[in-house]
Amino acid sequence: MQPNNQIRINLEFFMYSAKYVFCLIILCFTSVNAYSQPVPAEEENIPYLVTFGKDAKNGYGDNDHQQVFFLIVPNTYTKAFFIRVFDPDIGGQHDENIGQFNTTTNFSVYGGKGNYSERNTIIAPLQSGTLLSSNNFSYNAAIDGQWYGLGPFDPSQGEWIADLGGRIFKVVCTGISGDDGNLFRYFISTEPNRNVAIEGANTFTYEYTFRLPSNSNEVVHIYPYIDKNVISVKQFNFDFDQDGSIQIISASKNGEQVAVSGNANWQSSVHQITEAEQNKSLDIRFIKPTTNAIENNNIGFYITNQYGELLPFYTVPIGGIPRYQYDISIKRIIRNR
Repeated sequence: MQPNNQIRINLEFFMYSAKYVFCLIILCFTSVNAYSQPVPAEEENIPYLVTFGKDAKNGYGDNDHQQVFFLIVPNTYTKAFFIRVFDPDIGGQHDENIGQFNTTTNFSVYGGKGNYSERNTIIAPLQSGTLLSSNNFSYNAAIDGQWYGLGPFDPSQGEWIADLGGRIFKVVCTGISGDDGNLFRYFISTEPNRNVAIEGANTFTYEYTFRLPSNSNEVVHIYPYIDKNVISVKQFNFDFDQDGSIQIISASKNGEQVAVSGNANWQSSVHQITEAEQNKSLDIRFIKPTTNAIENNNIGFYITNQYGELLPFYTVPIGGIPRYQYDISIKRIIRNR
């Protein structure tokens, strides 16, 4: 049945109003989280980042035994800062033991020319840039479950990248021995002994290895940025153990399913990008099942564009958290009637 003009006008007014409200919500969200630099971010709902020792089997969820994050320090910030690590040692209540704890992990921070710009097409090489700090951690009861400050670092020690609007530092966690899993988090702070955010800072990575929540129905979010030149993406997930589903939410996708991996293997799928999704972030959702959720499940994930180039995941998503635009689909249906 054809809707009459009054219904069409009311419907379009309603959708316009809803879109306006959504924009306000996104703007509020962005302004609040511009000051928030926990890694992972609270909105991602990732309990911990995970790095296993170099002797660990792939079935534990870590395919390369290292994790690389980049930090953007805005040009307006000129004071010293610290990279704080929660539970950097490996042993005790948070970490994953494979038999007796026998593992050492290294946390290193790089600055200087090339630490970002000389990354390769797979993942940032450890040797690029200038080594500013290096610390090995095995079990240490004094810092188990505690925050540990790396630094201080001077913003001038970073690599200036104009396109990113700041100076770039790189922090790398590497499992240098053993087979246990180190579970940890970061916070970029202006102080060594408490978490105080740097206004305007952000962090990003090109490959996540992280712990999923153990409870049923939990949802994890990560946010790859899609620039104006991306017309398709290919997602790769590792060792998901078919622990629920993985979906894409965006301006024009409302839960598009992606192929999921089993134990100790990779799975991938290709997804087309619309104009409405360009210059925005996607919301990749990892949705735990309603029953029989797997406990202590660690997975790896990365995504590439149509040229095979890795895309960055920002902890504070560029453009705010993406929302599906219902008005696009509704207006399209009305026009086709």
